[in-house]
Amino acid sequence: MAQASSSAGALPTTLDGWLAHLESLHPKGQAGIELGLARVERVRDALAQTPFCPLITVGGTNGKGSTCAYLEAIYSAAGYRVGCYTSPHLQVYNERVRLDRAPIDDAALCAAFARVELARRQAGDIALTYFEFGTLAAWEAFVVAAVDVIILEVGLGGRLDAVNAYSADCAIITGIALDHTDWLGPTRESIGREKAGIFRSATPAICADVEPPQSLSGHAREIGTPLYVLGRDFGHFAQTDERMQWTYWLRPRVSSVGAEDAAAAAADSPTRGAEEIAPESTLPLLRRGGLAPPALRGARQLDNAAAAMTAVELLRPRLPVSMQAVRRGLIEIELPGRFQVLPGRPVWILDVAHNPQAASALAESLSGMAFFRRTFAVVGMLADKDIAGTLAALRGRVDVWLVADLSGPRAATAQSLASAITAGELGGEVECFATPGDACARALKLAGEDDRIVAFGSFLTVAAVLGELRRCG
Repeated sequence: MAQASSSAGALPTTLDGWLAHLESLHPKGQAGIELGLARVERVRDALAQTPFCPLITVGGTNGKGSTCAYLEAIYSAAGYRVGCYTSPHLQVYNERVRLDRAPIDDAALCAAFARVELARRQAGDIALTYFEFGTLAAWEAFVVAAVDVIILEVGLGGRLDAVNAYSADCAIITGIALDHTDWLGPTRESIGREKAGIFRSATPAICADVEPPQSLSGHAREIGTPLYVLGRDFGHFAQTDERMQWTYWLRPRVSSVGAEDAAAAAADSPTRGAEEIAPESTLPLLRRGGLAPPALRGARQLDNAAAAMTAVELLRPRLPVSMQAVRRGLIEIELPGRFQVLPGRPVWILDVAHNPQAASALAESLSGMAFFRRTFAVVGMLADKDIAGTLAALRGRVDVWLVADLSGPRAATAQSLASAITAGELGGEVECFATPGDACARALKLAGEDDRIVAFGSFLTVAAVLGELRRCG
């Protein structure tokens, strides 16, 4: 276990000072990854952090941020005080810790950092990573704010991630794909087992993957976790009308619903498609119909919304939510960088897709848009990602690739991206730039009103493009 050097000096007084301090505590700085719960649990115990309200943890390869945002919007619409912790951020650190859907203010965040720092020293000057320190501070902020429900997004994996120091009342796995293989293993089976580490015995878990790895399902059985799987236990289908409405369905279980829910389930019967994919049950299918399309755009957003709605249904005895609140949450949700389409011409699409699965979803969503004369892509990626596989998802869909260097030790070079595009025969012209901002400026110069520009590949890329677009007005 790494140990920090003695740091018994005065505490920082500004947020920038605190963030610099967080980076200094671990040998690898902000990018430092050291999986394991021993460090964070020691400081958690020194802070005397204990459960005080329902907690939902959200893990998975892609769709975590969107699923957290759905939960956050629904519970806020229902009148609950909501604490939500996600990562990474796009513009400012405060985005990671949200109270009632708004980023926490500097003063409250600095106060939470101070409490964690004093406990860290008390626990033996523990060398917390940047993410571990931030996770503990988020919990402190939620305690002070006296929130009614907490939503925590898992950082990496699950079993050994800092978020797993807290036992959830409901755990969600959005899906399993290959990413972070150096840490989680080279197969979906190895990754699934790591992500299933957030499950708890006799506590419901949700998986928004229609084909979950056997390792994930097996672990749920071994520890006695009631597991709800997309397409088997819950799901969605479109309604055949011009309003593009959709229906959510859930196969209730006697242990997870009350008499009122069972009565509501009996009011409707499933469609043929839902009957074919849902298993036999002693209770009728619960159906929530006439739902407007979620405000978040993208091919996989109904999967994410259905997973969030399943958590809402399962926690209904502790956190009652009306269907009016669910409907409001679905249409009022906001989350930058998830197939975010900016108004104006040319059209900009911002997406933090950074692995093959996410890029495939991006490609599918692009195909569903109206006709555009040309497509420009502003791309920057980290070197430890599957660059070839991610870019290949957009083969033949990009007319001009504007690839950029990123900053930091994990960054891939623009030249390496250009080489992957050429070697993969992905089509289109390729230009290299020193920064995503430079690539963004070039895109604005080249693109006409009938074109579109998609920026993807990393949170860093989308953040830089957002900054450049704001600077340009």
